[in-house]
Amino acid sequence: MVGAMTHRERLLATLQGAETDRTPISLWRHWPHADQSVDGLIRAHLDFQQTYDCDLVKFSPAGSYAVEDWGVETEFQGSPEGTRDYLSRVVHRPADWEGLQPLSLQVGRGMNGIVLEGLRGLTEVLHDQVPVIATVFSPLSLAKKLAGPRYLEDLRQSPAALHAGLRVITETSVRLARACLDAGADGLFFATQCATRELLTADEYAEFGETYDRMILHAVRGALVVVHVHGQDILFDRVAAWPDIQVINWHDRRTAPTLAEALTRFGGAVLGGLDEWDTLMEGTPAQIEAQVHDAITQTGGRRLIIGPGCVVPPAVPAENLQVARRAVETYG
Repeated sequence: MVGAMTHRERLLATLQGAETDRTPISLWRHWPHADQSVDGLIRAHLDFQQTYDCDLVKFSPAGSYAVEDWGVETEFQGSPEGTRDYLSRVVHRPADWEGLQPLSLQVGRGMNGIVLEGLRGLTEVLHDQVPVIATVFSPLSLAKKLAGPRYLEDLRQSPAALHAGLRVITETSVRLARACLDAGADGLFFATQCATRELLTADEYAEFGETYDRMILHAVRGALVVVHVHGQDILFDRVAAWPDIQVINWHDRRTAPTLAEALTRFGGAVLGGLDEWDTLMEGTPAQIEAQVHDAITQTGGRRLIIGPGCVVPPAVPAENLQVARRAVETYG
């Protein structure tokens, strides 16, 4: 029987496949409006952590943060995910990819600077208590945010131009990822929104996605990396084969593989088990607890972090999140 562990000890043991005193849990959400300032970001994350006492804190600025300094304009218009709507893009034709310039990253300057300063402020408070990971998007995901749907047209009809843009995006993203570690983060929540057959073939993703993703992961090797694979019909096995990653998160309640299947195909840990919409948003306490307990049963409680398949909608009742948090204490 393992004695009581700290958050950091519990997470480390989970990553090593060792026994823990209980299964760790991580919950995260967006904070519309608060995510536009340093103080707002810090206070929102601190309040959330104080309330739910997670074992891993995902620092969650606005999903558009990394492209706004290139000139993308956004506004929160009530999205149920808490994300901002895009008012303008900066890529309108193939030549615009070739005109992209690397961004200068300075703490407190521009949206990237606000995020880095907020991250530093948060880690100064939490680092000794709980691991913190910073959100960094894959280059192709950022291309999607810069151009909107036309990025797929350019991928197939103007590949050289898109590659030129991806090289610039990757250069900036590598520096951003390293800056997040310098700001005190233990690692990255590396989000790819394009590793899915709904958007790309496996060969297309290998060329335009994985090529650049690996550059970022290589640049931060040794840090904790949680890869989030967004969407349905995902290219799980391709991502699972990447070096330098310790955890994979995906919509395991909505698309294959199951958590149990994933552990046979990936040597690291899995993060999931909760359906953030049907269960956390609409479910009863008994259904939420059952989903947490099922995830632990599937995995035998090893190499598992309980969490949502993606960001928790802001409208999820606080009591439902508390049920999920308590469920890791009551299993068995």
